[in-house]
Amino acid sequence: MKIVKNILDKITSYASVFIFIMMVLMVTYQVVARYIFSSPSSVTEILTRYSFVWLIIISATYMFGQREHINIAVLKDKLPGKAKTVVNIIIECVTIVFAGLIMVFGGFKITQMNFVQYDSILHIPTGIIYSIIPICGVIIIFYSIYNIGLELKKKAE
Repeated sequence: MKIVKNILDKITSYASVFIFIMMVLMVTYQVVARYIFSSPSSVTEILTRYSFVWLIIISATYMFGQREHINIAVLKDKLPGKAKTVVNIIIECVTIVFAGLIMVFGGFKITQMNFVQYDSILHIPTGIIYSIIPICGVIIIFYSIYNIGLELKKKAE
């Protein structure tokens, strides 16, 4: 499982960096095209917007996998070892349910519905844009299962 986690970590981190670099290049091109050539590009504008959404979702997934996401741990940190482990496992189970229902199931439905609708500028199905939601949902579920395994391993020691 650790090998799969490391692979997913690399994919999500490299994808985030790649998308960020592409966004910087597209915005730079957009500024140059608009102010120097007086010819704004609607394609780079919409690509930047979609890239920003993908960047946020993929980066949030990566941060979740690193357990560096935002959380409120005031009460959890005051709990004794065994209770903290139980709370962590409950949190991971709730995350699995949320990611499964909202991101995977709901995201798949939205993606499926939007494959018949095309973006007017890029001429691609908008389902492609929404497809990142169920993909990252599956990755988050994997990370949660991995984290539960770590908690149980820690509890056994």
